[in-house]
Amino acid sequence: MCGIVGLVAKSNVNQGLYDALTVLQHRGQDAAGMVTCDEGRFFLRKDNGLVKDVFRSRHMKRLVGNMGIGHIRYPTAGSSTSAEAQPFYVNSPYGIVLAHNGNLTNTADLVKDVYREDLRHINTNSDSEVLLNVFAHELHDQKTLTPNQDDIFEAVKRVHKRVKGGYAAIAMIVGYGVVGFRDPNGIRPAVYGKRETEQGVEYMIASESVALDALGFELVRDIEPGEAIYISEEGELHSMQCAENPQLTPCIFEHVYFARPDSIIDKISVYKARLKMGARLAEKIMRERPDHDIDVVIPIPDTSRSSALELANRLGVKYREGFMKNRYIGRTFIMPGQQLRKKSVKQKLNALDLEFRGKNVLLVDDSIVRGTTCEQIIEMARDAGANNVYFASAAPPVRFPNVYGIDMPAKEEFIAHNRSVEEIQEAIGADWLIYQDLQDLVEATCDGADVKYDFDCSVFNSEYVTGDINDAYLENLQTKRNDAKKKAANAESGIIDLHNDEAAE
Repeated sequence: MCGIVGLVAKSNVNQGLYDALTVLQHRGQDAAGMVTCDEGRFFLRKDNGLVKDVFRSRHMKRLVGNMGIGHIRYPTAGSSTSAEAQPFYVNSPYGIVLAHNGNLTNTADLVKDVYREDLRHINTNSDSEVLLNVFAHELHDQKTLTPNQDDIFEAVKRVHKRVKGGYAAIAMIVGYGVVGFRDPNGIRPAVYGKRETEQGVEYMIASESVALDALGFELVRDIEPGEAIYISEEGELHSMQCAENPQLTPCIFEHVYFARPDSIIDKISVYKARLKMGARLAEKIMRERPDHDIDVVIPIPDTSRSSALELANRLGVKYREGFMKNRYIGRTFIMPGQQLRKKSVKQKLNALDLEFRGKNVLLVDDSIVRGTTCEQIIEMARDAGANNVYFASAAPPVRFPNVYGIDMPAKEEFIAHNRSVEEIQEAIGADWLIYQDLQDLVEATCDGADVKYDFDCSVFNSEYVTGDINDAYLENLQTKRNDAKKKAANAESGIIDLHNDEAAE
């Protein structure tokens, strides 16, 4: 999962891009990058680290220009080297940079095609660089010295025909403008907005609406699945549906975990969706344990707060903050090794004894993936004096890998892999464990909204909406995503072997 932003304005965009990336920092803490364009030249700064660490005053001064794009990385495929920080750049045609959120599922085939047929070079393990080169080739194939919106939309149409997977991307063409496009299934989110100024209208594309809010932009709408939005350097906006059979099947895990609660994604309030998740979970608890002895509901900060609060209200029990969070430790879900995750949990959270001592406590988390965090948190609750520790997940058991841009582990590293709920309960040390039902999760996410979607729920039910995922793909993915493999990959340089058919995912 990554965060992307593009801005076409009437003045320098460097500060605006910086602010937007900071607001989107929750989508990736591994690397950050920004490219601006001025008088026919690109100005680039990218490196590993948080936004505040990558961009210093000396870098910002050099990032001049009235249009630009930015990216924050949470690595999925490839290594975590600074060479794979985005945006990526190609000089032909025209000069193009691209930032991408998601994961391509046919990267291996694309790498061979790009190398052997398009005669282009891929220098990293990143599928984002592959996507950039596919787009660049299709734009070059239009054979025009001065591309207009029709040429750009035709290139995006051809990208959709060649590329499979989940992707939201923003590209900038030197001297022409910024284009944003979304995969035909709309798996990864993208929105655009506008801001009125004395000099004229400014436009912005971003992963989440909170980035627009932070800069005073009005949310216009989501980019539709398969659609492309082109904003010229002069500030003229054009859009076109570029996919043959678009169907909106957004990733439901955005609402469960990744997105900020104050975001609106595909017309659904993330905050309201999480409240409804808590309400549905409370209903299930009342069905299964109407005589429960829960004294207090405590969330695992931060994502589960909304669900936990509504759950407590529906059960009629106290809601309390029992864990204090160290804001300077990253999200454990996206840390690149089990050893580091284990170490970080107790650095990240500290229990307030007075909220646990002598009580039957229900801990609420947004989901359970590896089980590492919840096992240690349950132990912390017992050490703080809890009588009984119950655990609730606002999402169903995560049993299958995500292939569309969320770096979930190899399936053997899932706590729910080949385990019943009772076995998971024993493994994490809870006195009682309850999961959300999948149907309840889907209905909760849409409840109160004017829209109903067929979400991508593949991490829960193994139904991959792109239809191209088989056992061989998942087996190959598993060898790349286990922690031992990642550790080895991060020790390497990140240079791809173009002659190896298994070079990329």
